[in-house]
Amino acid sequence: MKKLVIVESPSKSKTIKQYLGNDYEVLSSKGHIRDLSISNVGGLGLDIENNFTPKYDIIKDKEKTVKELNRAAKKVEEIFLATDPDREGEAISWHLKEILTTKTTPVRRVIFNEVTKKAVTEAFNTPRDIDLALVSSQETRRILDRIIGFKLSKLLQNKIKSKSAGRVQSAALKILVEREKEIDVFKPEEYWRVKALFNEFDAELARIDQRKAKLSNEEETKALIDTLSDTFTIDKVKNRERKRAAKPSFTTSSLQQEASNKLNFTAQKTMLIAQRLYEGIELQNETVGLITYMRTDSNRLSDTFVTPTKKYIEKTYGEDYVGRRAQKAHKKNIQDAHEAIRPTSIDYHPDAVKSYLSRDEYRLYQLIYLRALASLMRSARVSSTTIDLHNKNTVFKAHAQSLSFDGYLKVYGKFESLELKTLPSLKEGETISANAFVPSQHFTQPPARFTEATLIKEMEELGIGRPSTYSQTITTLKNRKYVKIEEKKFIPTEQGRLTIDKLDEFFSSIINVDYTAKMETILDEIAHDQAEQTEIVSDFYNTFIPLVDQANREMEKTAPKTTGEACPKCGKPMVFRESRYGTFEACSGYPECKYIKPNKDKPEPPKTTNITCPKCHKGTIVERVAKKGKNKGNHFYACNNFPKCKHILSGEPTHENCPKCGNLLVKTDQEIIRCDDQKDCGYIQSNESVND
Repeated sequence: MKKLVIVESPSKSKTIKQYLGNDYEVLSSKGHIRDLSISNVGGLGLDIENNFTPKYDIIKDKEKTVKELNRAAKKVEEIFLATDPDREGEAISWHLKEILTTKTTPVRRVIFNEVTKKAVTEAFNTPRDIDLALVSSQETRRILDRIIGFKLSKLLQNKIKSKSAGRVQSAALKILVEREKEIDVFKPEEYWRVKALFNEFDAELARIDQRKAKLSNEEETKALIDTLSDTFTIDKVKNRERKRAAKPSFTTSSLQQEASNKLNFTAQKTMLIAQRLYEGIELQNETVGLITYMRTDSNRLSDTFVTPTKKYIEKTYGEDYVGRRAQKAHKKNIQDAHEAIRPTSIDYHPDAVKSYLSRDEYRLYQLIYLRALASLMRSARVSSTTIDLHNKNTVFKAHAQSLSFDGYLKVYGKFESLELKTLPSLKEGETISANAFVPSQHFTQPPARFTEATLIKEMEELGIGRPSTYSQTITTLKNRKYVKIEEKKFIPTEQGRLTIDKLDEFFSSIINVDYTAKMETILDEIAHDQAEQTEIVSDFYNTFIPLVDQANREMEKTAPKTTGEACPKCGKPMVFRESRYGTFEACSGYPECKYIKPNKDKPEPPKTTNITCPKCHKGTIVERVAKKGKNKGNHFYACNNFPKCKHILSGEPTHENCPKCGNLLVKTDQEIIRCDDQKDCGYIQSNESVND
C-alpha cells in the first residue's frame, strides 16, 4: 500500500514526489483548508461561554480538496504531513489531521528546511507528532486577529467609512501617520558649509575657535571667509586601518529590505520569487529547491553548509579569504526555529543555474547565494586617512580611504561598494595653499518618509508582527487606500490619518506599538508552553470589547459629502452614499425622505481583449469591474461566456504565450509578468521597466 504525503503547495508536491518514489502519493492542500467559523453569533467563531473554544469550518473552495484528501487517506497505511516548517505550517498539519476521516491510520509530522533529496529523505526517517504548543500559538494569533478584525473593522466601516483595522496593520499605519505628523510640524533651519579647494583634494570646515563649526547665514559665512588666508598648515595626519565585516546571511526581513534597495523588488514580489526558489526549480536532470525556507528570523547557518562552503572559499579564493561565521546578536522575539536563508548547496552557483531561471529569479538567487557566501569570508580591510588643516582660528578636514584587502567584498562588492579616494602625501607642520573657498547654503531636512525597506526594518526593530507578515501588512495598507506611494515612499492618505486619529482616541491602550510587540512575546510564550491560550484570549476579549462598546456609543459618525444639489423632493441637501454596487446620490433626509437620484449613465459593455478563453476555447476574454466584495471597483479579466464558463485570469493578459507551457502570460498588480497557470507551471518572467 502507498503512503500518503500532504503538503501545502502543488509545486512543492511535484518536487517531493520525485525524491520519495512510487511508494508515496504526494498531494497538496493548497494552503489552509479550515478557518474560524463566521456562522455563530458575532461571527467570531468562538464559543465565548465555553472557555472561548474555537469552532472551525472548511473553507468553501476547499471542500473538493478535502474530499480528495480523505479519499486518498482511506487507501494508505500511513500518512505524513509535510507542511512548511513554521507555526502556520504546524497549524495546517493539525487541521489536516482533524479533517481526515480515517481514525486508524497513523498520522505523522515531517519537517525539512530545504526541498532537497537529502533533507526530505532524512525528514521522513525521523517523523514526529504535531507540536500542539505551536498550533496553540498560531490559533491564538488567529483568534485575536479575528476579534479585532471583525469588531473593530465593522465599527470603523460604520463610523468613518474605513475598510478595516488590525492588530499589526493598524500599528504599522500608526508608524506612518506619526512620521507624517513629524514632517508636518518640521521647520527647516538654514546652515552653511565652506570648502577649501586645493590642487589635488578638497577640505571642509570642521571647527571654529575649537568648537564645531556652525554658520547660520550668508553674511556670517562671508565674514568668516574674509578673515582667512590662502595658506594652511598641516596640523595633524591620522592614518588607521579598520575592518569592515560581512553581514550575516539573510533573514526574511533583511532579504526583503536588501531586495528592495538593490533590486527594486516589492516585499510581495520578493516573497513570491523566493517561494518558487524554495519549492523547486527544474534543472537538467531533476527538480531542486535552490534555497532554504524563506520565512525565518534567524541568521545562523548549519554546519552542513558552513563546512563545504569554507572549503569552497579556500579552493576558489585562497586561505586568506576564509573567515568566521557572521552573526548578529539575538534580538527580542526571535523564534530561531530554523536557519537563515541560504543556498541549499554551495555547488549551485548562480551562473551554473542561470539558464534555468527567469531574470528576476536569477537576480534574487544571486543576492541570496552571494550574501551567504560572503558571510563566511574574512572582513575587508580599509585604510583611512584624515588630515587636519589649520587656518587662523579654523580647522578644515580632508578624508580619504582605500581598500587594503577586499575580503568578502570579493564576492559581494557589486551589492556593497566603497567610496574610494586618495590624498597626497603631506606631513605635519607643512604648509599648503588653497585655490579658493566655496560656501554653500543648506537647510535641515525633515524626518524621511518610510520606504518598504525602512518600514520593514522599523517593524522588525519594534517587534511588530512577524517577518512572514510584513509583505501582507504592506499590501493591505495599499489595498485599503490608507497610504499612497510617491517616489517609493509611503504617504498616509486622509482616510489613513483619520483611522489612526480615531483609534488613538478610543483604542490607544491596544492599538499601539508597545502592546503589539508585547503580544508577540506572549505568542512566543504560548509556543514554548509557558502561557495558556484561554487565559490570554479571555483577558484580551474582556479588555477589548468594553472599548468597542464605548466607541460605538461615543465615536461620531462621519457625515457623507454633499453633492452641492438640493433634493427635488424635500429640499434637503443631496449626499454621496456607498452601497455594494458603488457610489450613488441620495437625499440626506433618509429615512424620512427616500429619494435617490436616477443613474442615467448606462454601464459600458465590457472591453474585449480579442483573446480566446484558454479554458472553454469558445468565449473571449473581456475586461470587467468588480461590483462587490473586498475587490469592489478593481478591474479583472474573465471569459464572456459566463456563467457557462467561469474562468478568470490571474492578471492582465499580455497577448503573449508562456515559453514554458504555452499558456497566456499575464501582468499582476505588482507589475510581475507570469504564466496564468501558477498551479502547474509557475513561470515568472522579468519586467525590465520595473526592475531597472
